[in-house]
Amino acid sequence: MKKHYVRQCRVETPLGPMLAVRTAQGLSGLWFDGQRHHPGEIDAPTGDDPLFEQLRQALAAYFEGRPVPTLPLDPQGTEFQREVWRALLKIAPGEVDSYGCIAARLGRPNAARALGAAVGRNPISILIPCHRVLGSTGEMTGYAGGIERKKALLDLEAH
Repeated sequence: MKKHYVRQCRVETPLGPMLAVRTAQGLSGLWFDGQRHHPGEIDAPTGDDPLFEQLRQALAAYFEGRPVPTLPLDPQGTEFQREVWRALLKIAPGEVDSYGCIAARLGRPNAARALGAAVGRNPISILIPCHRVLGSTGEMTGYAGGIERKKALLDLEAH
């Protein structure tokens, strides 16, 4: 998947630095340093890019509690993963959902574990809000960026 990246940059956030990558179609990755499933070194040029400037503005809006503008997203994954990531985009800020409920809405009520794996592989942190997914009893489950970040993101959205 990395071969499709055309540009990369580093983005500073209140929760730590992130790596952003894009394809010709849109933002394809946004990972915290040290995040599980971080792609590691990317073979794509660094530098200014209008999409990365829009990303910085979107993240600033997010962390300031303002509405986040829509960016062109191009997450790379299997069809099932992309279906799950599209479902995550429907969870509004300040709301949460469960793996089981999302699986049922997708017509796959027995696929909560597979759905959880797809959520964990979300390549675009924050903007595809996998942090808004909790366990079936509302427990704070794993987050590739770390439970502390997940809690901080949910706390930010609750205010």
